[in-house]
Amino acid sequence: MVVSLVAAAVAAVCYGVATVLQALGTRRTEAAGPGAGLDPRLLVRVFKTWPFVAGTALDLVGFAAQLVALAELPVFAVEAAQAANLAVTAVIAVPVLGVALGRREWTAVGAVCAGLALLGLSAGREGPSATSDVFRYALLGAVAVIGLFGMWAARRPEPWRSRLLGLASGLGFGLIALAGRIVTTVAIADLWRDPAAWTVLLAGAVTMLMYATALQGGAVTAVAAALVVGETVLPAAAGIVFLGDRSRAGFVPMAVAGFLLAVAGAIALARFGEGGDPPPPADRAEQVSLPAR
Repeated sequence: MVVSLVAAAVAAVCYGVATVLQALGTRRTEAAGPGAGLDPRLLVRVFKTWPFVAGTALDLVGFAAQLVALAELPVFAVEAAQAANLAVTAVIAVPVLGVALGRREWTAVGAVCAGLALLGLSAGREGPSATSDVFRYALLGAVAVIGLFGMWAARRPEPWRSRLLGLASGLGFGLIALAGRIVTTVAIADLWRDPAAWTVLLAGAVTMLMYATALQGGAVTAVAAALVVGETVLPAAAGIVFLGDRSRAGFVPMAVAGFLLAVAGAIALARFGEGGDPPPPADRAEQVSLPAR
């Protein structure tokens, strides 16, 4: 379990640094006009920028570490740890970007750390990975639902467009975590027939497109808060209801308190992560934004 806790922390660090790079990459690409919807060509454009490519590489490392964490820890503990990447981003921004954290931001960082400590003390072992085919196909079907929701959200006017896309991205990342949790083999022949493996691949592509589109919208504070909620609350509930995840006996209040502290601290850091409203298009290449992931 110690290895899993370390892996969860490594994933949060990777995701926290990746968001800085990905935000820089998306801001260097041409943004679509309001109501333009989801444009798959955006992924082609952002992958032509080295910051987005480097951020995606860190995402892959973080995802591998997340799978290691999910091997022993319940989903609610791992997903709360992923929400903590906002705290990682904030702390890294101090020496790297010369950003000054105020008392409010340091308090939020402390809340995240305290919440994760409580989760680490209270988390029991994960439930069984074996699930019914119905659940696996339900996850695959959820990719289509989230994709349709993202297409609808992308045509809403701001500020709802960015907020809803942030929520959809968070749900997508949570779906990837749930699917990765129940993949029990690395044999290509078995993966080919596993709906959960297809969920990871398809949800990854759809979520990356929605996330890049949301980052271009400029309302990063709202995107961050919505993403944290989508990535943590519903997947955690699904892990408890469908996968049998539990805290240690007698530690339920500590687990609940730790989860709420970690998520609330991450949401509180979202305003720091905004880095200000988006500049005019001519200046976007020089701005680094710090969204959540």
